[in-house]
Amino acid sequence: MTVGAALSGTQRIARAFARARETKRLAIVVYLTVGYPDRAATGALVRAALDGGADVLELGVPFSDPLADGATVQRASEVALHQGVTLADCIAEASTVVRERDATVLLMGYTNPFLRYRGGLRGFAPDAAQAGAAGIIVPDLPAEEAAEFDVALDPEGLARIDLYAPTTPDDRLSRLVPSARGFVYCVSLTGITGARRALGPDVADFVGRVRRHTSLPIAVGFGISNAEHVASLRGIADAVVVGSAALDTVSAAPADRRPEALHGFVSALVAAGKT
Repeated sequence: MTVGAALSGTQRIARAFARARETKRLAIVVYLTVGYPDRAATGALVRAALDGGADVLELGVPFSDPLADGATVQRASEVALHQGVTLADCIAEASTVVRERDATVLLMGYTNPFLRYRGGLRGFAPDAAQAGAAGIIVPDLPAEEAAEFDVALDPEGLARIDLYAPTTPDDRLSRLVPSARGFVYCVSLTGITGARRALGPDVADFVGRVRRHTSLPIAVGFGISNAEHVASLRGIADAVVVGSAALDTVSAAPADRRPEALHGFVSALVAAGKT
């Protein structure tokens, strides 16, 4: 059971997307690495993102070899690891923000930290659910190899969010997307995370291919850097995921103005997503 309300993780996700839909805008998912730029800063940044209008938070679990991530997230992960931030710390951060704000929180990390958590996946899943987390995103875990995760997560009502790239063939989409939980994460380009000047030219076509196989919301991420990118996805996606650009905003601001800068950045994205 999640903290603060009798809602499962998948229900929390559905509620977040429904609220955005009711106000005729794209949902905004904001990624922040727990422990970046330091442990003490994380709480204020999480609150700033929510106050700015973020619908879902992705709390990044630091990892030493984040293969799907570009320089910005890699650097943030290194900083957090040097401060000793662990998956348990990330679960604790999720618990705090859910208790305070009844927020929808996902843990985004790589396979190894989840497997090495005390008690393994069967220890992790109830702890995450008790903290109020809605689910996890694991970029290096193909859906075809996720059965062990699902056995642990499903009884706790936690969603495992799958990522699909534009190169994913239709036959794979037809086999896997119908079993998705929460929402479907469409990667906007082939490559790693990081702010980009322009989105891939085939995003609309790709989202359309995915949508044929699911009624779940579809979020587009990787390379979403500014309000113009968000505006360009109105009528195509249901949500955008912004990570590197949010971290870049934090990094560029003076230490005492980081929450304010992130709040303004997220607020601009929310405004751009209004249809």
